[in-house]
Formats: sequence, structure tokens, C-alpha cells
Amino acid sequence: MAAAVATSTAARSSSKKEYPGGLILDRYEVGKLLGHGTFAKVYHARNIKTNESVAIKVIDKEKILRVGLTAHVKREVSILRRVRHPNIVQLYEVMATKSKIFFVMEYVKGGELFNKVAKGRLKEDDARKYFQQLISAVAFCHARGVFHRDLKPENILLDEDGNVKVSDFGLSAISEQIKQDGLFHTFCGTPAYVAPEVLARKGYDAAKVDIWSCGVILFVLMAGYLPFHDQNVMAMYKKIYKGEFRCPRWFSPELTRFLTRLLDTNPDTRITISEIMNNRWFKKGFKHVKFYIEDDKLCNVIDDGIDYSSDLSESESEIESRRRIGGLPRPASLNAFDIISFSRGFDLSGLFEEGGDGERFVSGAPVYRIINKLEEIAKVVSFTVRKKDCRVSLEGTKEGAKGPLTIAAEIFELTPSLRVVEVKKKAGDKMEFEEFCKRELKPGLQNLMLEDAAAADTSHLPSDIE
Repeated sequence: MAAAVATSTAARSSSKKEYPGGLILDRYEVGKLLGHGTFAKVYHARNIKTNESVAIKVIDKEKILRVGLTAHVKREVSILRRVRHPNIVQLYEVMATKSKIFFVMEYVKGGELFNKVAKGRLKEDDARKYFQQLISAVAFCHARGVFHRDLKPENILLDEDGNVKVSDFGLSAISEQIKQDGLFHTFCGTPAYVAPEVLARKGYDAAKVDIWSCGVILFVLMAGYLPFHDQNVMAMYKKIYKGEFRCPRWFSPELTRFLTRLLDTNPDTRITISEIMNNRWFKKGFKHVKFYIEDDKLCNVIDDGIDYSSDLSESESEIESRRRIGGLPRPASLNAFDIISFSRGFDLSGLFEEGGDGERFVSGAPVYRIINKLEEIAKVVSFTVRKKDCRVSLEGTKEGAKGPLTIAAEIFELTPSLRVVEVKKKAGDKMEFEEFCKRELKPGLQNLMLEDAAAADTSHLPSDIE
């Protein structure tokens, strides 16, 4: 489902029928219904300021609370923040009211890849291009510790230029969910695309499961039908478990060998992402995707029983003016919810980042000194620096298995005399990030850090969180 998330002042729009013709947060004019599920509806909408088309996924808060899916929605937001890639549907913003959660997402005009396959098999070059872009997206997700677990043509969209956009991360998992045995155990996926080890219910490597699904997709693109098919689901599962499939005569020997590696029933010997990218059939005409990961701008909006709509209703101009004083960037002030999230005793940070891909410290230094120090550190290690207001991005040039290391730092105002600096890994290898923090970042920022945050002046903190 190609959707995006946005929040609303539901009171404004719900008074007009749900939702076509109405406005969400006085910013999005809602159009036709694109699709719906048990807990959400997806609408086409238009940003009335920029005239940009978006997709808005509207989630019923009461329903997800009733069935205990709050953590699931939080995880989906966290995952979508991690996977900003040209071949993945982008999440623009998340907002909420007392009753609704809104995902505002990129609107993808070209429809589902499934619709192309439904008309018949594709030409080899077209199938290869789609498969290359799919693997680029999947490789990026895996490098960021995200596993889709429900890859199929219906979840692959095409933009107006015919480029792949992977969507629907509702069943996705992250590396932090791996059990002590190093495997996942949740039974999920779509029957015809599910890997045999998932059917065995003994635990599975989610990266290898995604690769199997990619293999089924490639077969479908080239053949126009499924490799494992039976009207009886249990009979189909038996075929999958045994790996019983036959390539049609128009498949080249090279493609047949490639598919045999992709649809290997033994996950230990199944082809890996790096081996896929080195495969001769795959490499033909392949272009590596190079892009810059923008800093995230999502808000804290999903918490049981609390309405943050008042925090979310500022206009863009108000936010911008609040960030600037005398022409200099000013850090965003933190609301009570943000400040609580910094407390280890009441940690809500899992709402956005699950895992150890970030560092946080407190400083009494002015913003310009913090930014200057970050620039000095970047210069020592030959990183490129990008700045925008109180956000700084440090981009490495060293290519690795997971691409160059990209680090984002953002400065927040805790009190008029106190700043919080969050540093996060946006791309690249986690161990490389940790090494950078240990050897470069912490020593370089040592003079700006307050050794004991509890000793800092807290007289300006809101009284409700003292």
C-alpha cells in the first residue's frame, strides 16, 4: 500500500464526511480513497501550499489500542525513518489527534508492479531493471537492520518514470528483534512468496527470507505466473518446502542458474545480496544508486492516552521563525514529552529509534560553538559537512559493504542556557559509527559536554516533569 502519514485536527475534517473534500491540519486537501485495511485507510491528498500530491494513511488510534498494536505502529514509523532510499516509498511526516494517526507519504502514480505482470510476462531487460532496483532497496534495508518479510509485486509500486518504489513495511522487522538464537520466529508473509524455512517454524534468517521472495518475484516477472502454485494452500506449501519448480523454455541458462540460487530451499547455501550483485545476469546494465539522506523531520505523536495535537499545530512559518533569532539559527525548543524522553527512568525514545545507532549529550555551549566543533571533527577525518539551521550532516567518502558512513547531528534547546545534541548514524556500518564516536566524536566534544547532566540548571524545565 503506497501511503504516507500525516496528522490531523480531526475535528476540522471529520465534521465534513470522512475525508474527501475536507482538510487535514489546514494543510492537506483530501481526495479519493486509494485503499483500506482493518485499521487504516489510505487517501490521495494535496498539499494546499505546495500543490504536491501525497498519500495519507489514516490509522484509527482506538482500534490499534484495543488490539494491542501500538508497538507495531511505533515500529513501522521507526522503520520508515531508517529506510530513506530512492527505491522505497518515502515517509514525509507523522502527525496525530486524540483519535487518529496520519502518515503523510510519497504518492506514487504508476500503480503496482503486479498490474504489469497481470498483463503477461515482461521482456527480460524490463524484468532485470525492476529486479535490480528491488535488490538495491532490499540491500539498503538489510544494511540498516530492516527486513521487509512481505515482498511481492503488490507491494512494489512504480513511479511515473517506471522506477521501483518498495512499499508496505507493516510486517517488517528490525535486527533488535532477533532472538537469542540469532533468528526470527514470527510466521508472516504472503503464502506464494514465503520461504520454506518460515514454513518449518524453527526460526529463520529474515535477510535470506527476503532474498527468497525476491527470487519468486523475478520468476513471476519473467514467466507471468508463480513458480509454486496450487489451488490447495497446503499442497502449495509442500511444493515450496521441497523447492519444486520448473523454469519455462524461454528462460536463458544463465537466468535459470541464477533463479536456482535464489530459490535454494537451504538458507545456508542460498545466494547472498553481495553474490546477487556480482552475478553476471544481474550486473548487465546495473547502475549503483547514489543519493544523500536528508535529516529526518518526524514528530513524537504516538503515545497511549495523550493528545499532542497542540504541539503539532504550529504553522511552518511559526516553526521557522522560532528557529531564528537575529539571523542566526536557534535550536528547536523541546516540549514536555521530548524532555521526558531524555530521562532514562522513563525512556520513550523507542518510539522513533530502536537500537544503538545514536549518541546524545548535554552542553551549555552556544549553538555556533557546537557546530564549529563538529566541523573541526569532520575536517580531521575528511568528512563532507552539510548544514541547515541546527542540523549538521557529516558524510564520509570511504566506500564499504554498507556504503559510506553518514552521520546526522541535531541541536535542541532544553533550557535557555542548555542544549541537547543528538548524533545518529544515518547510513553505513554500525561498528564504523561506534568507532567514530569512540575515537573522534566523544574526545572532540569533551570540552563542550557536561559531565553530570543532573548538575545542570533545571530551573527552566516545565513544572509537570520535575
